Amino acid sequence: MSKVNIALDIMGGDLGPHVLLDAAKKSLEHYSDLHITLCGHSSVYQSFINTLSGDLKARITLEECDEVVSMSDKPTTALRQKKQSSMRRAIDLVEQRKADACVSSGNTGALMAMAYYVLKTLPGISRPALISWLPKAQGKKVLLLDLGASVNCDAEGLFQYAVMGSVFAKLCAGVESPKVALLNVGEEDIKGNTLVKHADQLLRDSQSVDYIGYVEGDQIFAGKADVVVTDGFTGNIALKSSEGIAKLVIDELKRLTTENFTARLLSKLALPFLKKLYQRMNPDQYNGASLIGLRGIVVKSHGNANSEASFYAIKQAYEEAKNAVPDKIKTKIESVLMEH
Repeated sequence: MSKVNIALDIMGGDLGPHVLLDAAKKSLEHYSDLHITLCGHSSVYQSFINTLSGDLKARITLEECDEVVSMSDKPTTALRQKKQSSMRRAIDLVEQRKADACVSSGNTGALMAMAYYVLKTLPGISRPALISWLPKAQGKKVLLLDLGASVNCDAEGLFQYAVMGSVFAKLCAGVESPKVALLNVGEEDIKGNTLVKHADQLLRDSQSVDYIGYVEGDQIFAGKADVVVTDGFTGNIALKSSEGIAKLVIDELKRLTTENFTARLLSKLALPFLKKLYQRMNPDQYNGASLIGLRGIVVKSHGNANSEASFYAIKQAYEEAKNAVPDKIKTKIESVLMEH
């Protein structure tokens, strides 16, 4: 792939378009083969364009969009009535192969509904899944899916998530044989509901992934697995809980290290360690949940993501495009179907 073109919905998010425009500039400076299509109102991006150098300006395309999907829009309303929105245009560009991927920090439900309707799922995939990185032991990362694309899921769906997660980990993290686990209320075979037990059996009967069995919630970050699979309801709760804990740890560290003179003195001595811990725990670097299982690349950025976090979402889309993730998942799913 000579260049990567990413369609960026600059009208979504809680902090305003300037955050996404700053992230776009940083991404263009970071990747010399990156081209970005800005989808939004010209009144928003025109002054930004004028601040860019000639080289960066040449790698930007502008798409004027008359409508915006608000955070309060219902997914069905956005799908039917916001066909000229910046979010829909970004997805349409992927479907038309004018963009290799799209990124949006807008309404999650609307984004998933539009992406599912426009791009469709890959052959053999029942439903797409939201997948994202989380920190784990020894400075490494773990993939968790589904994060809320499908709150209701059957055993076959969990099996498909496991296959897709394994492919994703291999392509985007370079893990040769990713260890895949099912999230459960215990590690023992007798634990869990019918859904989890059925999925467990499907994975044990298959040779398509390196399946290691069950993990509990406290083991997601322990380093035992590279990919943890669950339904969207449970996965979303696990994700939000982990983000809350990370924020609590960071806020408490800041409070404790400024509590009194002794704490401030000790914090200066421990500053290198504290910075390293902050970098590991900072949720910004894990921003960018990918909607996998579709015929195109869609990355969902947090609605409250700052420019640094937004950069990581664009980075995620870039890497998926470079690795042709949808094509590789399609090939893997086809081989699994033949196996069955």
